[in-house]
Amino acid sequence: MGVREELGKDLARSTAAVSKTVTVQVVDVTDTGAVNVDYSGALLLDVPCTDAYRNRQAGDWVAMRPGSKPVVMWRLGDDPAEVDESRIREIADDVAHDVQVVRAVSWGTGAPPGAGWQSVTAMFMRKTSQGKVELYAQVDNPTDTPPDEPAGRAPGPVKVTPTDSGSWRNGRPDDYASTPTQGDWTGGGNRRGAWFYGSKIAQACAGKTVAKMTVQFTRRRGSGVNAKRPMHLYLHNYTSAPGGQLNLGAGPEELVSLSVGAKGTATLPASWRNALASGSARGLAIYASGRNDYAAFTGGTITITFSA
Repeated sequence: MGVREELGKDLARSTAAVSKTVTVQVVDVTDTGAVNVDYSGALLLDVPCTDAYRNRQAGDWVAMRPGSKPVVMWRLGDDPAEVDESRIREIADDVAHDVQVVRAVSWGTGAPPGAGWQSVTAMFMRKTSQGKVELYAQVDNPTDTPPDEPAGRAPGPVKVTPTDSGSWRNGRPDDYASTPTQGDWTGGGNRRGAWFYGSKIAQACAGKTVAKMTVQFTRRRGSGVNAKRPMHLYLHNYTSAPGGQLNLGAGPEELVSLSVGAKGTATLPASWRNALASGSARGLAIYASGRNDYAAFTGGTITITFSA
């Protein structure tokens, strides 16, 4: 009998079952917004959550209403107000820098009233790398010092999606697993998978300083055991899928582990992001041997952030 059914029967014997909650830990957040949780050592999959449980993350301790259809009610822990305030301020700062603002606009037939006005002999303008307009006024006899130059700002982040992906087995494209897959479940040979981006990564990084690269993946349901399994990540140097064997580059790196249905983000090491940004590497691959870490993954969208 499954864990859910046992849990439901146990609670049905209690008159307090309707109001009872239990404390469980989130193992992963799934691609549907539900969570996989650890309930007394058992893995419950795709447990739905109420709207009160926001900013869901693996490792959260939560209150779950058990039963044959359990529901996560809310997160346990400290008041998130301070964290939320910091996050909201960061978002507001980003929005403010994306908006072009002029303090005031007016005109008339005479000179403007009040102090501090400069008589402009020529006006210059240019477009910045962020697509904003900068103005510069040339004056003959300045009566006040100009304002400080605005601080340099990093270009906005860029998301690069794969142009293709696939799986390889026994030195050629896999006839049975098109989704990137690692390991061997049936004894037919170890699989390796890959995501391809053409030249989009290097083009997005040209002329910029890369600060960080992250990649989002989702573990496909029905691939291997339900528990967390690490992705064995490699680099590769293909702009598109090869017709023969997929050769692997640097690796492996175990940057993220996921249970079935879970989505997660891997942060690439500095040497990998430098290789991808320069074009000396072109994409990402996975490979494992045997059944233990057999798993299939989708996703592969790379988020690139830059420094000023």
